[in-house]
Amino acid sequence: MEVTTEGDTLYYEVRGAGRPLLMIPGGLGDAGFFAQSAALLSERYQVITFDRRGNSRSTRRDPQNFEVAQQARDALAVLGAAGHCSGLVFGTSAGAVIALEMARRHPSAIEAAVIHEPPVVRVTPDAETLCTAFAEVYRTAWADGPQQGMAAFAALAFGDDAIPARALAPADDGLAQRLAGNFEFFVRWEMLPLSMYEPDIQAIRDNGVAIVMAASRLTLDGNKFYGTTASVLAGQLGCRLAILPGHHLSYLDQPAEWSLALDAAFQEV
Repeated sequence: MEVTTEGDTLYYEVRGAGRPLLMIPGGLGDAGFFAQSAALLSERYQVITFDRRGNSRSTRRDPQNFEVAQQARDALAVLGAAGHCSGLVFGTSAGAVIALEMARRHPSAIEAAVIHEPPVVRVTPDAETLCTAFAEVYRTAWADGPQQGMAAFAALAFGDDAIPARALAPADDGLAQRLAGNFEFFVRWEMLPLSMYEPDIQAIRDNGVAIVMAASRLTLDGNKFYGTTASVLAGQLGCRLAILPGHHLSYLDQPAEWSLALDAAFQEV
């Protein structure tokens, strides 16, 4: 299915018939990340997934700057196209940043949100070092090409031990090819605005959005910066930190266990 908004067409999928649950993907922005977990969650929810603007089966006007605020409006457009003015929201990684922006600007659209490992490095104790590291990845992406930029990003974000190789197997037949086509947009356009994003904590608190921050067990055990951000934001927002199984991408390689944990997090909001 498709919805056209602000000059672009967004691809989305709907599964199930329960309470609406919008799932916002992270970097490389493809609904296919959630194919297995969405199928499981659709037994309880109406699960709405989508390719973010500029990624995979969605379009991007060129030239067009990347804006987190526009990505939040895109999420609203997809939710509306599926027939809802509000719903549960899950955002992971870059999608978690977009969920934070929704909580700031569009609180009435969020019945409750689970926000998983947003890479908002400015809230961390190592903010200066991480900002410099992301700037170097960005330089690499332009100087040496998107493939090298993605390699540099993966080294910064995951290192050698955070993501098991099995998790990177495609979740559907076309996912790997689509993701490769998204490398350039991510490292040259999306990455810096997302990682440099500063959540408006006071506005989100004032809006009264029901939020659970979330981090994965291996992320926390490995002291990854996006686990630190989840912990810091839970403290700043005065909300609970839920622990999900596995690592940053375990909706791919542990979909059954991961989906049960996400469902439990929503039940406790």
